[in-house]
Amino acid sequence: MYGNVAAVILAAGFSSRMGKFKPLLELAGMSALERCVRLFQDAGVGDIRVVTGHRAEELAPVLQRLGVCGVANPRYAEGMFTSVTAGVEAIRATADAFFVHPVDLPLVRPATVRRLLDACSRKAPAILYPTFQGERGHPPLISARLVPEILDWRGAGGLQGVLSSWEAYAGEIEVADEQILRDMDTALDYRGLRERAETLHVPSEAECLSLLELVLRVDQRIVRHGRAVAGLAGLLGQRLNRAGGTLDLPLLQAAGLLHDLARKDPDHARSGATFLRNLGYGALADLVATHMDISINEEAPVTAGELLYLADKLVQGEHCVGLEDRFRAAKERHAGDPVVAGLIAARLANALLIQKRLEAVIGCSIKEVIEL
Repeated sequence: MYGNVAAVILAAGFSSRMGKFKPLLELAGMSALERCVRLFQDAGVGDIRVVTGHRAEELAPVLQRLGVCGVANPRYAEGMFTSVTAGVEAIRATADAFFVHPVDLPLVRPATVRRLLDACSRKAPAILYPTFQGERGHPPLISARLVPEILDWRGAGGLQGVLSSWEAYAGEIEVADEQILRDMDTALDYRGLRERAETLHVPSEAECLSLLELVLRVDQRIVRHGRAVAGLAGLLGQRLNRAGGTLDLPLLQAAGLLHDLARKDPDHARSGATFLRNLGYGALADLVATHMDISINEEAPVTAGELLYLADKLVQGEHCVGLEDRFRAAKERHAGDPVVAGLIAARLANALLIQKRLEAVIGCSIKEVIEL
C-alpha cells in the first residue's frame, strides 16, 4: 500500500516527428498538457510535476494557471530519459510511488488512474501497469523503491530498461480504456485523437466489451444479451434519425451493451448507473438508470432512453420477440402476487406505449423493422 503518490508528466521534447509542439496541441477545447494535468487532478493526485525543456517559456503560464509545478530539464536535448530522471529527482523526497506519463497520451481517463490507485491500496507491487485487452499502456505506477536505480541507470533502454530489470516484481491491472495505448507521434495520430476527444463521453465497443468481459467478468449470457439489445437499439435509432430524430447512436448502442452490467444486484439499473457515473459516463449512466422503469412524456419526441427500454423488452436472451411473448412467462409466474403482477403490467404498458410512439414517427410497424 502506497501513501503519497505523485505524477511526473513529460513535456520537454522537441515533438520532431509531429512537426507541431505536442503539449499545446488542442483537443476538444483543452491542450494536451492541460488534459494530462487534469487527468491526475481529477483522479485525486495532488503532487503533479511537469518536466519542461523545449519551448518551456510557452508552458509556464499554462502550469501557473493549472496550479502545478514545473521541473526544468536543461538536458532535454539528450532524450526523454533525462526528463524522467529530472522529474523523479523532484519527487524523490516526498513520494512513496509515482506515475510517469508522456504528454502525448492526452486522453487517458481519470477512472484508469483511480483504478491503479485502488489496486495499490490492497497490494503494492514495484510497478503496476494498466493493460487494455492484455496490452500494457500508460501511465505505469512505480514504487519509490526504484528511484535510486532510475537515477543511477547507465544501461540501455532508459526507463524501460530499468522497469524491465524489475519485471519479476511487476503487476498488471486491466482497464476498459483503450486511450492508454494511443499516443500522438504523428499528425495522423493527432487527427485521430482530436476526433476521439469529441466523443470521449462514450466508450467504444471495444471498451464496453473489455469492461464486461475482462474488468467485471460478467456472465457471457449477459454479454450476448447486451450485444443483441445494442444491435436492436441501434437499428431503431437509425430509423428514428432518418425520420428527423437527432439521437446519439454510439451512446445508445453503448447503453445497450452495458445496461445489464450489474445484473446480479437487486436494483441493477441503479447500481449499473452509479458504476458508470463513477467512471465519468454521466449521459450513459442516465440511460442505463431507466432501462427497467421509465417515465414517458408523450408531448416530447421519442428519447434514447425510450429506445433502450423498448429494445431491452423486445430481446429475450439474445433473440428478438414480440412484447406479449416477452412478458407472458413473467405474468404467469407472478399471477398470484398482485404487487409484482402490477409492476410487470406497468412495464409492458410502457413498452407498448413507446412502440406506438416510435411507429407513429417512423411510419411503419416494429415488426417490419426487425422482421419478427
